[in-house]
Amino acid sequence: MTDFTALPDLASRALGGSVVYANDELFAARENLIKPERAVFDPHEFGHKGKVYDGWETRRRRTPGSDHAIVRLGTPGVVRGVVVDTAWFTGNYPPSVSIEGASLGGYPSVDELSEAEWVTLVPQSKINGDCENPFPVEDSPRVTHVRLTIYPDGGVARLRVHGEVVVDPILLTGTIDLAALENGGDVVACSDMFYSSARNLLMPGRARHMGEGWENARRRDDGHDFVTVHLAGAGVIRRIVVDTSYFVGNAPGWVSLTGANGDLFDDPDGCVDLLARTRIQPDTRHVFESSSTEPVTHVRLDVFPDGGLARLRVLGELTEG
Repeated sequence: MTDFTALPDLASRALGGSVVYANDELFAARENLIKPERAVFDPHEFGHKGKVYDGWETRRRRTPGSDHAIVRLGTPGVVRGVVVDTAWFTGNYPPSVSIEGASLGGYPSVDELSEAEWVTLVPQSKINGDCENPFPVEDSPRVTHVRLTIYPDGGVARLRVHGEVVVDPILLTGTIDLAALENGGDVVACSDMFYSSARNLLMPGRARHMGEGWENARRRDDGHDFVTVHLAGAGVIRRIVVDTSYFVGNAPGWVSLTGANGDLFDDPDGCVDLLARTRIQPDTRHVFESSSTEPVTHVRLDVFPDGGLARLRVLGELTEG
């Protein structure tokens, strides 16, 4: 798998993505394309339309043409790579696919999307069945929607659209969550992600269970774990939310939050204490006030000695245009 898969999946339902249209979904619903979890398969599950697949599947074409689905990204961005996952589709996957992108303001209808100017991100390319088919994207504008076309028909389990978040500037005014993935924040370093990704800390909404947070392994040494986040931009921090919801016997004992301009946490003179080492409780949403007036571009959350968190919110105002 190529490096672009380390970037956020802009299309994910977890970020608010939506499959707004498909010309056909007779065998399996289009919404399955952007589920965050991997596709599953039950060989014994059949419905009145045939075998049930965890993906998007169209009927067999008897006329020339192709099928397509349009995805509104959860957050606009520049696409760096796409993965067309045909998991479990063996005799019914499309031989080839293409991906296009479009950028539209506001909340366009399906009719407006059909008239949009689409640019090619991945030209028509052959794919294989029952595997992840990765396609790097060399040149992408900022896009709000992508269109997956399959030739001529068939099934695709998941579509992953990896890239860099580029939000509308109007969404970055006032006091916002500077660490949020949907605003342009992201994890740039982490000591341990044994059980689940640290990027979960920055996802929208409240976690629904422990698996939607960040959890590291149990430490058996004298160290501690940490996560470093680059913010949406340089900003002054007002409030910090450390949420241990659902982490009952495995929450950290203490946390601290440090800010810096750039990822320069090894230089004490360049660091700002946003939250001193503080005792926290399991299964609790903690809100802390920050008195610092120093703008920072990165924050490092230290957890002592280890343990899981559901969410991290770093609320403040941008200081740059």
